[in-house]
Amino acid sequence: MAKDTTSRDLGRSVSNSGSKSKRSEGTAKPVAKAAVGSVSSARTPIRLPKVPLKQDAKATPPAAKVVVKAGLKVDLKLDPKLDPKADLKADLKADLKAKIETKPAPSSKPATKASSKRGSKAAVEAIYAPRSAPAPRSEATLKAIAAATPRQNTPQPPARQLGLRATRPEEVANVRPLEMRTGRSTEGKAPKGSADINGYSAAVRYLMERADFERSRTVKYNETTFRLDRMQQLLAKLGNPHEHIRTVHVAGTNGKGSTVHMIASMLQACGYTVGVYTSPHLIDLRDRIVINGQSIDKAIFADTMKQVAKAAEKAGVEPTFFEVITAVCFKHFAEQAVDIAIVEVGLGGRLDSTNVIRPEACVITSIDFDHTKLLGNTLEEIAREKAGIFKKDVPAFIFESEPSVQQAIVEVAEKSGALLRIVNKDIDYSARFCVTDELGPHTRVCLYTKNSRLEHLPVPLPGEHQASNCGLALAVVDHLKTVGFDCPEDKITAGLAATKIPGRMQLVWDRPRVLVDGAHNPAAVGALMRCVGAHVPYDSMICVFGCCSDKDLPGLVDKVNLGADKVIFTRAVSNPRSADPEDLQKLFHERSGKMSQVARSLPEALEMATRAVSREDLVCVTGSFYLVGETLKHLQHFDRSTGGKIPAAIPDRD
Repeated sequence: MAKDTTSRDLGRSVSNSGSKSKRSEGTAKPVAKAAVGSVSSARTPIRLPKVPLKQDAKATPPAAKVVVKAGLKVDLKLDPKLDPKADLKADLKADLKAKIETKPAPSSKPATKASSKRGSKAAVEAIYAPRSAPAPRSEATLKAIAAATPRQNTPQPPARQLGLRATRPEEVANVRPLEMRTGRSTEGKAPKGSADINGYSAAVRYLMERADFERSRTVKYNETTFRLDRMQQLLAKLGNPHEHIRTVHVAGTNGKGSTVHMIASMLQACGYTVGVYTSPHLIDLRDRIVINGQSIDKAIFADTMKQVAKAAEKAGVEPTFFEVITAVCFKHFAEQAVDIAIVEVGLGGRLDSTNVIRPEACVITSIDFDHTKLLGNTLEEIAREKAGIFKKDVPAFIFESEPSVQQAIVEVAEKSGALLRIVNKDIDYSARFCVTDELGPHTRVCLYTKNSRLEHLPVPLPGEHQASNCGLALAVVDHLKTVGFDCPEDKITAGLAATKIPGRMQLVWDRPRVLVDGAHNPAAVGALMRCVGAHVPYDSMICVFGCCSDKDLPGLVDKVNLGADKVIFTRAVSNPRSADPEDLQKLFHERSGKMSQVARSLPEALEMATRAVSREDLVCVTGSFYLVGETLKHLQHFDRSTGGKIPAAIPDRD
């Protein structure tokens, strides 16, 4: 990382080396004007044009040189070495020096044409008198010019900003994700087609130029915007890789990621090569496409992206960001011959780009209010959109839920011909909370089917809401045993216990403790607050909160108010949909009397939070996966073991 990263991250200008002049941000000192020429505000001194003069060599005044000192003071001295016969009159020297240093008063009358011409000619003749060689400037003179020259404070374009910084509100909508800022192609331009993709950086730039509904403020959710036929045309040109892999399809409002990772961990423990496709990513774009815990290699990502771009050109379609990366995922999983892939739905289900597969099983986790402008204003409407992934004769699993939601899903299953099975109704299931010396407070579940008898398995992820996700994951693995997968119960137990998922109840800093969780709707934030209260002892909690502007903001701040003793509102600069933290604070004040602050960026919020807590307190960062991702990126620059206050500035590194 460059050594000026810290200053740039904090939005400060960096002065030239050796400069003694200081100025406030965005302003520069006025430069003294000269009659003949002035010192330019550019980085290099200006060169005056050579004016051809008609003059007699004998009558030409002796050579002179201008000495420029720091502080824009100008002095004129005769140089006897250039002309031994130098004998310039004192009045000429004084006149020229006065013309260079003196700035005319605004009220003074303009000089007459004759006097102006005479003074200008005298000055030019004095400076540009013929001589054998130009007078060389000393190193001290050049340094003085550079020191006196104000540097232009040119704002860095958002795509060139590295790390995290306090972004001005007007810049937020233009900020690119970190992946867009890290690499460089040959010309620094986004590739226009497959022929221009010559490496990982170019592949990322090509991807970032696609329409990205994840970061769009307004999206029309219909068959025109989300076209499955466009995805099918793209995959057809790639040889339909999704038809050559076995999959499990997971949709839902909350718990998708947890269920995906529990299924994948159990199957991997049973000896299978398991692909996992999730979204959004937290740190690295490649983390969306994982095989047995390993993200896709950069070279493979670039090569596969080039194949997808070429296929799009042949198909004559313009795919979106999510369509392109989904196609890369299917192509990569097919080429690596994974035994099974666990695929998470991006948005909704019915019109999602992943809904082109015919899976071994479909799963719908809990349904709650989220993306209501796109999916519907009632839980029944949202449930129907999620159940749009059901396929004829494909087993579908849901957990027992409230009657209206469950009935909506049953109706979709009947219409599509899916084989619906309800955990805790059609499948025997039980759960109980317990505390042991080894695991502390946790939940244990039991699941009984014709093929399995799974008893008292500890749920690997904290929170009572994870028990139902665990029951769904166990039901899916039990079904896979009936279609050719060998899953012994001891390996299922070991795999379940080994489940790890980043960004969910994850402790990322020790002293003081900083916990991150990507809860991004009222139900998830409420579950988080209950989970923290049950599993993490603390004296007081400061919540660093930021969310998207299209969420249920009153519902979110109400849930934050349940557990937080103080709230610091901020925003994820990488997401243009981020809500204004001042608006969030105003809403919070209307609904709560607790203390709150506003931070312009996540690093600033972390510094404020960790400066204000003691060792027994807790800092909880939540509200958005984008905010959690920025937290993890920022903390990469610091040593977790040292603990203490987390600085907002990123340290310089050689």
